[in-house]
Amino acid sequence: MTLVDPLRELLGNEIIADDPETLAVHSGDKWFASETPQAVVFARSTSDVSKLLKFASERKISVTARGAGFGYVGGCVPARKGIALSLMRMNRIKEISFADAIAIVEPGVITADLKTAACAKKLFYPPDPASMADCSIGGNIATNAGGPRCLKYGVTRNYVIGLEVVIANGDVLRLGGRVHKNKTGFDLIGLFVGSEGMLGVVTEIVLRLLPLPPARATISAAFAKMSEAAAAVQEIFASGFLPASLEIADSFTLEAARKDLGTAIVPTGNAHLLVDLDGQEESVRGEANAIRKLLTEKKANALEMATGEENCEKLWALRRQFSNSLRATGLTKLNEDVVVPRSRIVDLVEFAEQLQARHGFPIACFGHAGDGNIHVNIMADRYNRDAAVREKVEQALDDLFAQVLAWDGVITGEHGIGLAKKRWWPEATSEPVRDLHRKLKQVLDPNGILNPGKFVD
Repeated sequence: MTLVDPLRELLGNEIIADDPETLAVHSGDKWFASETPQAVVFARSTSDVSKLLKFASERKISVTARGAGFGYVGGCVPARKGIALSLMRMNRIKEISFADAIAIVEPGVITADLKTAACAKKLFYPPDPASMADCSIGGNIATNAGGPRCLKYGVTRNYVIGLEVVIANGDVLRLGGRVHKNKTGFDLIGLFVGSEGMLGVVTEIVLRLLPLPPARATISAAFAKMSEAAAAVQEIFASGFLPASLEIADSFTLEAARKDLGTAIVPTGNAHLLVDLDGQEESVRGEANAIRKLLTEKKANALEMATGEENCEKLWALRRQFSNSLRATGLTKLNEDVVVPRSRIVDLVEFAEQLQARHGFPIACFGHAGDGNIHVNIMADRYNRDAAVREKVEQALDDLFAQVLAWDGVITGEHGIGLAKKRWWPEATSEPVRDLHRKLKQVLDPNGILNPGKFVD
């Protein structure tokens, strides 16, 4: 008897699959590793998840939960085979309440769909990961996803006020609720957000929403050097402004965009700065004009300003195409979401240039200048075909992560550890911290069935 037979008896034939095509689709994410599960379960309800985990825990069968599969670190690769648990059929927006300023959603809801539905009620869900048109809220919960608006509004964790979670033995936990303040016991919600599916499976989420800002402005500016763009960022803060987003890009990123999109779209210069503002119309207009003047004084060129959602998105179109433009070079793009103290942004970009000279790979830097979360992209030729190239990339990453940690930075700000960064987990944490992770895992998942093979193992 195969694994699928008792699963079909337990949950019904229609939500169990073991055909080769379905297994292959559920073997990995956007990273390079994959492992074929023995079966895929398409959960329809909390009850399905609870029954499955109780069954798997009793038999010590691995269960790897997954959302849309748009992660960048192999977080949902079923490393020990077993069961891939898809939550994408649990995709209902159950409620959006303007009066309570909350949304109640299932984990399979696509992030952009939630944002659109909230906007229709004049409400605002700020987290905006780059893949928001494709990624799911459940995946965002697993990685504590961020995005450009993190600067002003914070990350996914800051908006989760209630969770329904199924732990490994099948028990269902109800944590928090629809109130915006709650100090009843430990912050168990915070424990599960960002836990990468290793402590429990989230089946319902209550999200805090904000009033929809009625006005928006975006300023695009080019600079001759990254140091000038970084100095402009510090001056914006020194002048008392808190933009919604502050995005920066280096010369390699811009050159790739010029080749891919054309020189008419990409401003001249070796550094690009994008400033986004939102709020009330009068205040946004005043802040935008003041920041534009500040950037002019900082010798920015190709300065453009847009107001209103449609016009602002035209300026943002370039930023949203950076990753595609880098992939269009034909090189494999290895996106490292490191974070350094904001004062180290220029140091990080200069260090990336040293890495390029030392290891021979082009390196592109762009990302969230306002919070120091700069995406360092190692661009490798023949990465998937040549083991020697992969070894050289690992050496470059050794150097990158060692320097980031020496600056009191962290090796991941948005994507998580998964499989991709498991090698550097010991260097990024202390032994007491790792031991506490293991103890928490042991309490909640004593048989080690939930997303095994990842960094806690």
